[in-house]
Amino acid sequence: MTGKTGLLLAAALLASCARKAPNEEEFSRMLTNATLIGSFTSGRSNTLREDRYTISRVTKTAGDLWMVHSRIQYGSHDVTVPVPVKVNWAGDTPVMSLTDVTIPGMGTFTVRLVFYRDQYAGMWSSSKGHGGQMFGRIERAAAK
Repeated sequence: MTGKTGLLLAAALLASCARKAPNEEEFSRMLTNATLIGSFTSGRSNTLREDRYTISRVTKTAGDLWMVHSRIQYGSHDVTVPVPVKVNWAGDTPVMSLTDVTIPGMGTFTVRLVFYRDQYAGMWSSSKGHGGQMFGRIERAAAK
């Protein structure tokens, strides 16, 4: 490999890494004033149930910790709470994690959600011994 070829290869690798770096501002914009509209399964049943998470804002607090201000709706539940989450990155893809987090009025949950473009997918479980999968689309409110 010549010096020029090695330099071009190194430049290409750096550019590739830069494109895949986590974009926290983009993640925050994707979820602020957005609604996650989807479905979830629970227990051994493969029956899909609807759920909805209306997010007013998402802010980074420190390190990999974020606060998601959300209205959570499923079944007979309808609560508005700030939810502390961790966000880790798989390349350029955010992965939201809750581990044994108590949500007032709902219970204690563990969740892993992957976000990509206008979709999300993941798994959940509760301290009550049940869990399942969840997935859906992200709809952003129209700009005023």
